[in-house]
Amino acid sequence: MMRAMTSTHEAAPSAPSAPLALVVLAAGKGTRMKSDLHKVLHPIAGRPMLAHLMASAAGLAPARQVVVAGHGREQLEKALGDSATIAVQEPQLGTGHAVLQARAALAGFEGDVLILYGDVPFVRTQTMAAMIERLHAPDAPAVVVLGFAPEDPLQYGRVIAQDGRVLKMVEHKDASEAERACTLCNSGLMAVKGADLFALLDQVGNANAQGEYYLTDIVNVANAQGKTCAVVVTDDPDEVAGINSRAELAAAEGRWQARRRLQAMADGTSLVAPETVWFAYDTVLGRDVTVEQNVVFGPGVTVADHVVIHAFCHLEGCRVESGVSVGPFARLRPGAALEEGSRVGNFVEVKNSRLGKGAKANHLTYLGDADVGAGANIGAGTITCNYDGYFKYRTVIGERAFIGSNSALIAPVRIGADAIVAAGSAVSRDVSDGELRLVRGEQLVKPGWADRFHDAMKRKKADSKK
Repeated sequence: MMRAMTSTHEAAPSAPSAPLALVVLAAGKGTRMKSDLHKVLHPIAGRPMLAHLMASAAGLAPARQVVVAGHGREQLEKALGDSATIAVQEPQLGTGHAVLQARAALAGFEGDVLILYGDVPFVRTQTMAAMIERLHAPDAPAVVVLGFAPEDPLQYGRVIAQDGRVLKMVEHKDASEAERACTLCNSGLMAVKGADLFALLDQVGNANAQGEYYLTDIVNVANAQGKTCAVVVTDDPDEVAGINSRAELAAAEGRWQARRRLQAMADGTSLVAPETVWFAYDTVLGRDVTVEQNVVFGPGVTVADHVVIHAFCHLEGCRVESGVSVGPFARLRPGAALEEGSRVGNFVEVKNSRLGKGAKANHLTYLGDADVGAGANIGAGTITCNYDGYFKYRTVIGERAFIGSNSALIAPVRIGADAIVAAGSAVSRDVSDGELRLVRGEQLVKPGWADRFHDAMKRKKADSKK
């Protein structure tokens, strides 16, 4: 086999010259997952694997998107909404049969068709673009196959090719020993002109070891008709790795995280212990950010320049502006916004709340549904009581206000600018600007009471041992 085949390494994403349709195969039952959740909806970096794939394909601006479903169709419909057409494969009679189910959804479509797999989530946009570009090369191939060369070809189907032209496609179960010796493997991904696709599929039979209609056989049909079929080879076999089990899901997550950590450091973030930091698919970090050990980023986090995130923090759905310090052991939940120079310290939880410029909540605090003014200080043990069992209410704390330790602010309530709430107060009414609010029960003093109590209890204990 000659290795003069097109590589995806240099391809740059660009919109295809002809309209593009996606056919994503997702009809498998995913029995090895042992899950009630559809296999392609299992998340990696906080995003369903199917969504990773669709996001990459979006770079080519597809005109139509068809997802072929079987088991778990309702889950896919809910996840996709109106972003794709669902075609149903029932029963499942192989990959060729699955693509045939997209015929109605692609009726009248004359562009290019890219066939993808929902459990192969990390195919790059540039790889897809390289396949479409090859489809429009001067030799006008009827089918373009995406090949890869793993270290161990295992049970993969083989691509028998010469000078970039596919001579034969064969599944491992049906391959001869000579064909199994070929190391170029079939990823299953293909690009086909819409005008050719279903005419080729209609000629595919199921006379094979599995009794199924193989999509790969359209290459053999096209070759038999004297048409050209071509192979594009990815330089990264990991991008075509399928995910069929929890172990493979974890391995894919690990590979994704490892690459994202390297990217973060290349972009100017310091990771003190990189292997302990976990990113989401959309995490945004500025320059000169320091992330200490065991930090987890959930979806929706944006961090500006010169921020320090100390160890054991969890951030999700939040915005952190320049010069902020977070943690250790802090949790930022959706809707949290920390403005320039603010600080949240150990065991502080912030939800749907804004901390103004320079505001501080250093210890053991819950801020939910709150607006904290610039320069305000929130004492240790303070909580905003934002929920009455039926509705949530906001707490507004003015600029430079001082909230004493172990205070409960019972929303809806407003604390004025420069106001002071004394430690241990439970505040249920608004506090005016510059006012001191002290809400405590009367402190009683009974001289000698404790000594008399201890003496009595000691005598009682001694008597019980006689």
